Amino acid sequence: MSTRPELSGSFGMVSSTHWLSAATGMGMLERGGNAFDAAVAAALVLQVVEPHLNGPGGDVSVLFKPANSDKVKVLCGQGVLPAAASIDCVLDKGLSQIPGTGLLAACVPGSFRAWMELLRDYGSRSLEDIISPAISYARGGFRLLERASLTIASSRDLFLNHWTSSAEIYLEKGKAPKGGVTWRNLVLADTYQRVLEEAKSVGSNREAQIDKAIVTFYEGFIAEAIDGFFATEAAFDDSGRQNKGFLTGDDLASWKTEIEDPISSYYRDAQVYKTGPWGQGPVFLQQLKILEGYDLDSLDPTSSSFVHLVAEAAKLSLADRDSFYGDPNFVDVPLDALLSADYAVERRKLIGDMASMEYRPGAPNGRLPWIPSVELMRGLEGGRAMGLPPDPISRDTCQLDVTDRFGNVISATPSGGWLHGSPCIPGLGFSISTRAQMCWLDPKSPSAFIGGRRPRTTLSPTIVLKDDGEFIAFGTPGGDQQDQWSLTFFLRYMHWGGNLQTAIDLPSFHTQHMLSSFYPRELKVGRLDVESRFSEKDIKSLKEMGHSLQVAGPWSLGRVCAVSNRNGELKAGSDPRQDQAYSVGR
Repeated sequence: MSTRPELSGSFGMVSSTHWLSAATGMGMLERGGNAFDAAVAAALVLQVVEPHLNGPGGDVSVLFKPANSDKVKVLCGQGVLPAAASIDCVLDKGLSQIPGTGLLAACVPGSFRAWMELLRDYGSRSLEDIISPAISYARGGFRLLERASLTIASSRDLFLNHWTSSAEIYLEKGKAPKGGVTWRNLVLADTYQRVLEEAKSVGSNREAQIDKAIVTFYEGFIAEAIDGFFATEAAFDDSGRQNKGFLTGDDLASWKTEIEDPISSYYRDAQVYKTGPWGQGPVFLQQLKILEGYDLDSLDPTSSSFVHLVAEAAKLSLADRDSFYGDPNFVDVPLDALLSADYAVERRKLIGDMASMEYRPGAPNGRLPWIPSVELMRGLEGGRAMGLPPDPISRDTCQLDVTDRFGNVISATPSGGWLHGSPCIPGLGFSISTRAQMCWLDPKSPSAFIGGRRPRTTLSPTIVLKDDGEFIAFGTPGGDQQDQWSLTFFLRYMHWGGNLQTAIDLPSFHTQHMLSSFYPRELKVGRLDVESRFSEKDIKSLKEMGHSLQVAGPWSLGRVCAVSNRNGELKAGSDPRQDQAYSVGR
């Protein structure tokens, strides 16, 4: 029995990690907009109501299929490293890693431009229609999430002692607001209102207004404020020091989004589409390639045997991610070999009856993997990175999926620009993405800290096309867990019943046996996290298989959102975990 019904209808479906975002998206559909209008409006609201999970200065990865096309496309809203970023500049500071907070890890904020271009090219509503709900919530207020309150409270001393521009936005007389209070960000409301007014100054043409909004952000007063702040300020970060960043107004003005073809692979009766290797999306496909060699239909989807196989496949695929993935505009990523049937056979042979305690990237077509230095690996395997203090606040993400009566389908994973990631830019009301913490200070790494490159992000939406015509769009927050939680959902949907909500609700799990993408880049050897809703028998069995087991809360691992569209029959499901994701539709 599921926690809530799988929604069904024929008009439109919106699934989001926040109920106000889902309601906003559905409102756009009800007013005659399409799925692209709904997605952009819902995304801008997410930036207001989940500031601890994303913001206007963040990033986004989008997969979408327009109704008038048979092709799935990728919109990359992952901004690049500043042109001046270099490994030597950071090493000269005595650092062995990019800090997870502050200004050194800042990238070009890609989210705003990506959403605006999606609206301009595929939407139908005016900029005013789309941006007004976000302005309304920022100015009029909304109920502050408990987790947002806890994040602000954890950052209180940092804000008061160092990031005073953030203290002005998030603290009230030096104190963090309580969860459940009505909370406002008037500075952000003013920023978006000014963007709207400047956009309207060019006249009534819809496309011209959106273009002006983009220019206003990336070359106008927003870019000027960001440029001025980075040029003059140093910020306290995870290194325990004050460091300046590399980002400039020229970086913002020169950056453009990219529309790309997805990476795809066939599984059972479905074509699965993911981003390129500038994201971790191909990990999902690698896992499928390994797992298709097993008779999953014969297993219980909550059994220790199922968990073991999926976790071991994830370890191997994530190790390959760490060793080979990067921005394909600059590095040669051997994707054809990594996703080949022969390589899957080779990797599958490494999975035995016992949990592996080895870190095992492969050698596709004989190509040797990149692995961090012996000294750094020792620090990571020790559970702490080179003696640096662990980051007390996790970085997390949002998810948004939409489909409509016209046949449009969208899956998007917005993130970055966290309120606790970097100081608020004075006068703007938001922070800048610190996604560059995912880069390495080694020029041989495929994700090296080199200006102009995209950091290898964890953001990983998914679209699937089944042979019966059903499109499924889904994803989840979770960093390194995204292509684990979403894969588990997908396998359960494909193998055991085809109900979105039921597949979301089943007990979840993930491995942490990988090089973490986030500072301080830990490697937790053999670590397997499972929800306590797994049976005592299966938990015991997993321990006997040698997994270093961590039993988490009963509803703690995952935040999957999903919609589907099968020839006009629309469905949606959303994760009950954390009490904030909702689907709306009819």
